[in-house]
Amino acid sequence: MQVEVSKYTEGFNDKALRPNGLSRSLIRYDVRQKDKALCSITEVVQTVKHSQSHIQAIDHEIHGKLEEQEKANLDLSLSTPGAQTPQVDGTIDVSRMSSTNDAGQKSRKSGRTSLMGFKRTEKNDPQPIIDPVILMTKDMHSDDWDLEARERDIRQGIDLATTLERIEKNFVITDPRLPDNPIIFASDSFLELTEYSREEILGRNCRFLQGPDTNQETVSKIRDAIREQKEITVQLINYTKSGKKFWNLFHLQPMRDQKGELQYFIGVQLDGSDHVEPLQNRLSERTEEESAKLVKATAENVDEAVRELPDANSRPDDLWAIHSQPICPRPHKRNNSSWMAIQKIMTHGEQIGLSHFKPLRPLGCGDTGSVHLVELRGTGELYAMKAMDKSIMLNRNKVHRACIERQVVSLLDHPFLPTLYASFQTATHVCLITDFCAGGELFSLLDKQPMNIFREESARFYAAEVVIGLEYLHCLGIIYRDLKPENVLLQKDGHVVLADFDLSFLTSCKPQVLKHPLPAKRRRSRSQPLPTFVAEPITESNSFVGTEEYIAPEIITGTGHSSAIDWWALGIFLYEMLYGRTPFRGKNRQKTFANILHKELTFPSSISVSLAARQLIHGLLHKDPAYRLGSNIGANEIKQHPFFHGINWPLIRSMSPPRLDVPLKLITKEVDSKAKEAQWEDIPTLEDF
Repeated sequence: MQVEVSKYTEGFNDKALRPNGLSRSLIRYDVRQKDKALCSITEVVQTVKHSQSHIQAIDHEIHGKLEEQEKANLDLSLSTPGAQTPQVDGTIDVSRMSSTNDAGQKSRKSGRTSLMGFKRTEKNDPQPIIDPVILMTKDMHSDDWDLEARERDIRQGIDLATTLERIEKNFVITDPRLPDNPIIFASDSFLELTEYSREEILGRNCRFLQGPDTNQETVSKIRDAIREQKEITVQLINYTKSGKKFWNLFHLQPMRDQKGELQYFIGVQLDGSDHVEPLQNRLSERTEEESAKLVKATAENVDEAVRELPDANSRPDDLWAIHSQPICPRPHKRNNSSWMAIQKIMTHGEQIGLSHFKPLRPLGCGDTGSVHLVELRGTGELYAMKAMDKSIMLNRNKVHRACIERQVVSLLDHPFLPTLYASFQTATHVCLITDFCAGGELFSLLDKQPMNIFREESARFYAAEVVIGLEYLHCLGIIYRDLKPENVLLQKDGHVVLADFDLSFLTSCKPQVLKHPLPAKRRRSRSQPLPTFVAEPITESNSFVGTEEYIAPEIITGTGHSSAIDWWALGIFLYEMLYGRTPFRGKNRQKTFANILHKELTFPSSISVSLAARQLIHGLLHKDPAYRLGSNIGANEIKQHPFFHGINWPLIRSMSPPRLDVPLKLITKEVDSKAKEAQWEDIPTLEDF
C-alpha cells in the first residue's frame, strides 16, 4: 500500500536541526502522515480479516436505504396534491448524504477537517427537531465489523492537529533567530495559494514568491520592518510556482516572548487579485482597508495559537523544566498518609526522584509511555507513576501536552481528581507521581458486567461523580477533552477519579452567581429560589484532540470548541454504560466522524433504559453546542435533570456505590515473577529501576 505524503511533510527538512538539537520545523509532519497511513492500513487489514462481515454491513446499509426511500416515495404518492410531506423519522436526508459522499474527493489539505472530507458548518444551520419519545422506540443498526461481538479495542486519545494547524488562512511563520530568517511553518491554505509543497517551503526565505513585476521598493519596506522588528502591511505582486501572478496583501507581525524578546515573525497573505483597480493597477483604498483588518485579525489568532506550543529555540533542558519544579501540598490532602510520607523525605533536604520508588507492577501503557504501580521505599505507601518518553513526545508533537498535564494536575484538589505528589525527570523520561486507584479502570469493570452494561443505578452513580469532577475542572478553567471509561479510575471505596490530562486545555474562567427574580405574584412569598453558581471556561480552542468515538461535532468541523465538548462526552459516556457501546461508532475513523456529524441518535429497544436517561443523553448529544444541555449554565443544568433525582449532591462522597452484577476486584501489589520480568522490558531505559 502506498500513501503520497510529499506535498504535506517536511521531507528532507525533518533532518534539519537547530543548534539546540531540535527540529527546525515548528511541527513534525511526518508523524501526522504516519498516523494517517497506519489508520488506512488498519482499515484495509480489517476489511480483509472480516470481509464477510464487511460485505454484509454494506448490503445491510444499501438495503436499509432502499427501504427508506421506498417508504418515503409511498408516503409522497399518498399525500394530498400540493401539500408538503413531512419528513418521517428514518428517511434519507439528501443534504447529509452529499456532505458525507464528498469525503472521497482529493484535497491538498494535510489533515483534519478537509482531509477527512468534512466541511465547516455554520453555527446557525437549522437542526432537525426530534421528539425524544419517538427516538426511544427506534432500533439502532450497527455498522461494526461484527454486529454481534463488541470489539473492546484500547481506544487511544488522538491528537490530529494543534489549533495553529487548523487556522484556514494563508500564513507562514519565520524564525529570525536562525540564519536568513527561514520559514518554520506554512499553513495548508498557503500551500494551495502558492502551489508549492511543504518540503519546498520549509527552511527557505519568502523571497521565492518574488518575480519580474514585484515592486522592489515594497520589498525594501518589508526588509526594513524585519530589521526594526515592527509590523507592516503592504500590497505587492507575487508569483505562484507555475508563474501565475497574484496581488498579495501582506501583513508582517513580530511575535515576542514573555520577556519581550523577538521570537517569530508571522506573515499573513491575502489574495486580492479579484479586487484590483484596472486604472490604478492596485487594490482600492477601501479594499485595502477592509482586507488589512482581516489579515491583522488572522495574525492575532496565529500569535495566540503559537503560544500553545513550546518555543522551538528553547534549550532541551528548558522544555522539561516544569517537571523538575517542587510540588506544594494542596489544602484538602496535605495531612493524608501519602503526602506525609513524601514530605518526610523532603524535610531531610532530599529531592524526590526515581530512586525513591520501588516498582511493583505495570498498570497500563499508552503511545508515549506507561503507568506503573510503585511503592515509596521504606514506607509501604503506594502510588501510580506515569513515565513518558521524551524522544517519543518530541517526535509526536506532544511536548506541550506533557507540560499541560503537569500544570493541570498540580492545580487539582478534589476527591474525584488525582493528587500530584511529585514530578521529576530522568535522561529519557518525565515522571508524574499520583494517587494509586486500586479499583482500576471503569472500562475494565464495565467489560466484566453481563452484556457489558451497568444497571441504571450504577450508571447514575458514576455519571453523577463525573459531573462533579467536570464541574470542578471547568471552575478552574480546564476543559478535560478526553472523558471515556478508560480515563475514569476507581478508588478502593468505589468512588471515581478522572485521569489523563495530556489533552486538556487550560484557559481562564470567570465564576458568577445568577440570581433568579421571582414573578410579581410571588414576590411576597418567603420561599426564595436559591442562586445558581456558574463557572465555565470562556476561551475557545480549535485543536483536533480527543478519543475517536467521544469527539464532539464542533471538534471535527473546526468551528472552535468550549467546555460544551465535555458535556457531549458525558452523553457518550452514559450511553456506553447503559448500552454497552457508543452510539456513533463506525467501521473506521472516517465513518465514525461522519456518523457523529450526520447520524441521528437512536437507542436499541432490546435494552431497557428509562425515559429520563434517554432524554438526558439526547440533551447532552445535541450536535449544536449552543443548544446542548450544560452549555448555558454548566453542571447545574445537568444536575437538575430528572435522571439524577435522588442524588444528594453535597453528600455524594458519602454515598455507597450501588451493587454490581460482577463486583469490583481490587488491584493488589502482589505480583508473580513473570509480571516483574515483563515490567523491566516495558521501560528499559529507566535504568534505576
